Amino acid sequence: MQKSVSIVIPNYNGKHLLEQYLPSVFVAAQKANTEFEVIVIDDGSKDDSINFLKEQYQDVKLLINDKNRGFSYTCNHGIREAKYELILLLNSDVKLTPDYFEHQWKYFSKADTFGVMARIMSFDETKIEDAARLLYYSGCRIKANKFYYSENPQDEDVYTAYLSGANALVDAKKLKELGGFDEIFSPFSSEDFDLSLRAWQLGWKCYYEHRAFCFHHISGSTKTQIKSDFIKKIYYRNRFFLQRIQLNGARLNLLPLHLLFAEIIPKLLTGKFWILDAYKQYIASFAAISSSRQKLETLKQKYNSSIGISDVMEIINQSVAQKTIKRL
Repeated sequence: MQKSVSIVIPNYNGKHLLEQYLPSVFVAAQKANTEFEVIVIDDGSKDDSINFLKEQYQDVKLLINDKNRGFSYTCNHGIREAKYELILLLNSDVKLTPDYFEHQWKYFSKADTFGVMARIMSFDETKIEDAARLLYYSGCRIKANKFYYSENPQDEDVYTAYLSGANALVDAKKLKELGGFDEIFSPFSSEDFDLSLRAWQLGWKCYYEHRAFCFHHISGSTKTQIKSDFIKKIYYRNRFFLQRIQLNGARLNLLPLHLLFAEIIPKLLTGKFWILDAYKQYIASFAAISSSRQKLETLKQKYNSSIGISDVMEIINQSVAQKTIKRL
């Protein structure tokens, strides 16, 4: 049941992470006993990442961006160059276990599988950082921050609202059909949620496998190298993007009021003036947002799909109702 795998790893000033965790990637890939390639895409690093890879990992396919472009563009650069059946989207601050792939192959015997993600553990192994996610509405927001899992091996097909961009094994053909991550979300945040929602709406399923797991280096990602207010501004801007791209009907019509009274005004009253920059960038991006909506609609027509966000919620909820689950 094994399939060939392209492992795509974005890097920005992450030499220290590559030194620590890239060996685990090769161990897991070699133990999987299948054809594989490791692609590292450097996104304008100022450290010695490029020389390190050239000297220590000559079998890594090294791609170099012309300048710092952000997570979505960097991953898409690697996705376009990937040559194998599956693509493992992997952050540089994640350590794989030796048998990481063992329990994930089975999902790709199903024609409608988009991808599967493993359990993400904190590096000290004390807690689960990411598991399967439930999908729900909160006013005019689509949310997926409620985690669950099943320890019962008889519980097949544990669905997740979205696959973490830090650790997701996906069907390469389907990922390329979607165009990879939407680069409207650059430099980072919300792109993996959006990607998975688009996949679900084409009738492709996202799974969670509890028996496969990896370890996440807390605060190891490059986002921590950027000033906090900048992170918040991008985070909220992209959250606004996601809602406007994915919502429809009454919730889409009410979104401007929701943003004003639930997001903008409360933050201004507490002195968080960076929210204005986030909102201005959101307003200035309406043409790009409309283009993203149209691309999704065109793909849905191509695949003759009428699945919407509410339908995805129902699919996940019905599945959960038939299982013995634990919530985090």
